[in-house]
Amino acid sequence: MRKRVETYLRGFFERNSRYFSHGGRLYPLASLFEAIETIFFTPAIAAGKAPYVRDGVDLKRFMSIVLLALVPPLIFGIYNTGYHSRLAIGSDLSFFSVVATGLKIVMPLIIVSYGVGFFWEALFSAIRKHPISEGFLVTGLLFPMTLPPTVPLWQVAVGISFGVVIGKEVFGGTGRNIFNPALTARAFLFFAYPARMSGDSVWVAVSGAASSAVSAVSGATPLSITTLAPGFKTFESQLHQSGFSLTNLFFGLYPGCVADSSALCCLIGALILIITGVASYRIILGGVAGLLVTSFGFGLISQAPLNPWININPLYHLLAGGFAFGIVYMATDPVSAPGTTASKWVYGFLIGLLTVMIRVINPAFPEGVMLAILFMNLFSPLFDVVEIRIRAGKRIPNV
Repeated sequence: MRKRVETYLRGFFERNSRYFSHGGRLYPLASLFEAIETIFFTPAIAAGKAPYVRDGVDLKRFMSIVLLALVPPLIFGIYNTGYHSRLAIGSDLSFFSVVATGLKIVMPLIIVSYGVGFFWEALFSAIRKHPISEGFLVTGLLFPMTLPPTVPLWQVAVGISFGVVIGKEVFGGTGRNIFNPALTARAFLFFAYPARMSGDSVWVAVSGAASSAVSAVSGATPLSITTLAPGFKTFESQLHQSGFSLTNLFFGLYPGCVADSSALCCLIGALILIITGVASYRIILGGVAGLLVTSFGFGLISQAPLNPWININPLYHLLAGGFAFGIVYMATDPVSAPGTTASKWVYGFLIGLLTVMIRVINPAFPEGVMLAILFMNLFSPLFDVVEIRIRAGKRIPNV
């Protein structure tokens, strides 16, 4: 059966390829045809001259590994979204009911992200006569996973449009963009529509209203608890009382963005990316080290902080919010991250450092990791240049 399907698909593409070749009546859509064909079959493209590459992993397969690593947080995010939605209205919390509700809320975000983003990808590929970038397979999924479940669909469309067009295509497309496109889209929505992207009323979605629109109820996140309530001796006791213990933060069953709350799922994804060689462990470990060192240092120098997050247990910084998701899936983007070895350690460390500084010094941006990664994206090429010059300076002159 499998062989028969494969033979049919191969014959279909071979019969119709002439329409999309140079001079064919559908040549303007050649990039779209090629993108669909390479989903099913690896391109039979051989290197024209040395060095000859003997590796079956092309860009599409490379991105497929990232998509595989995104499956754990996505599945958990669907469950978590449905769980808190049904919990808010006192409805049945059976597994299948929770998953069905989560799918009803999350899937429209993903569909709109892929649909609108693919439109821009196809448009630019047709105008510039280049293949459709496989990188959007990841960007189109990453972006909705970092959004609140209550975000309107039209804002998803506007955000992904900004991320693809302004964050990537104006620089020349995949491989030339300075900033991570998914984070660029997320940052645009954060600053353009702050009421829909922050506060306690955007993290729990309730569907099924008479207007069939998604409404919201109040649901505090661990990062939004920044003041001590009466009767609490420490900030950690307040977090525990609110249900945000280290164990709960590690598993991630609390209100938040669609799929960035579970540190456990991000750890599974990190192992997949590191073992397959897709992501750099140096960036991930450097980011974790930078966050822990900085948060520990703040605790040493400040015993009476204005912001309770200054002298909190460093593990709360590590597990709360979307730091784990950001350092695993966003910071390791091979395009916007540095490529040299030492630069990756510095790049990751500074992301962790800036994340803590933004969280504790500027409470208006309680998450921090989004701005930290974008800021370090800006300096990423500089890190590579500096390291290359340092290495070149250590070479013995060829006299």
